Amino acid sequence: MKTAFIGLGVMGFPMAGHLQAAGHAVTVFNRSPDKAARWVERHGGASRPTIAEAVTGAQLVCLCVGNDDDVRDVVAQALPAMGEGGVIVDHTTTSATVAREMDAAARAVGRWFVDAPVSGGQAGAENGQLTIMAGGDPAAYARVEPVLAAYAKAIRLLGPSGAGQLTKMCNQIAIAGVVQGVAEALHFAKRAGLPTDDVLAAISKGAAQSWQMENRWKTMSEGKFDFGFAVDWMRKDLGIALAEAAVNGANLQATALIDGFYGEVQGMGGHRWDTSSLVARLETPKS
Repeated sequence: MKTAFIGLGVMGFPMAGHLQAAGHAVTVFNRSPDKAARWVERHGGASRPTIAEAVTGAQLVCLCVGNDDDVRDVVAQALPAMGEGGVIVDHTTTSATVAREMDAAARAVGRWFVDAPVSGGQAGAENGQLTIMAGGDPAAYARVEPVLAAYAKAIRLLGPSGAGQLTKMCNQIAIAGVVQGVAEALHFAKRAGLPTDDVLAAISKGAAQSWQMENRWKTMSEGKFDFGFAVDWMRKDLGIALAEAAVNGANLQATALIDGFYGEVQGMGGHRWDTSSLVARLETPKS
């Protein structure tokens, strides 16, 4: 399948590499040409100086960009140039509204759009172990699912256009609550004078077990917050979820509170710290 990949950030760069390694003819575009050149040097394939040139004739166009407006811009440039009947797969975390808009725009010109946000972070992208949550037409999804398996350990179609983005919102809501819980448990253990490694060994084998506890407890305890998904990105994602909740009536009291806590972390200079840095605001004396 002739494939284009737009957006070579910390996620897109390795994802596009897995596609090339799987035998697909991949052409890439990135706003910073130097990064596209580095990708070609490492993985082969080709790069082009414009989106339209990168997607010309492509049957699959994957994108992993920044926000709703970035997706609108890329899709507007891609639709006229890509192959007839081709599929756009958007791995960006966006609103469900923009996913539905892009789906309608694609259908209007004989193309397809699948919203397919991912979970697993930079490590998941590099290791080809992402989880993909998809929304869109079942036939279009069936065409691209085997291709996306190049960088995914799990892929699921959740429903029509927008369902993938709504599911990603559920994912981020759940993560925020778990990280805050782990942060408070660690903070409490320290204040109680307990040996934190022993506490982890005791509680991580029972009902309190979680990926965040097993993988971030020790680094949180050591004040290390350079493990991937940044606070700025999490606030963007939680903002999307809170905006959707304002429309559908969901009660996200804890999520709104934790979003505010991440705002405090940003105020501490932690914009690029990873999401486990919630513990930092607990450990910092309040003035």
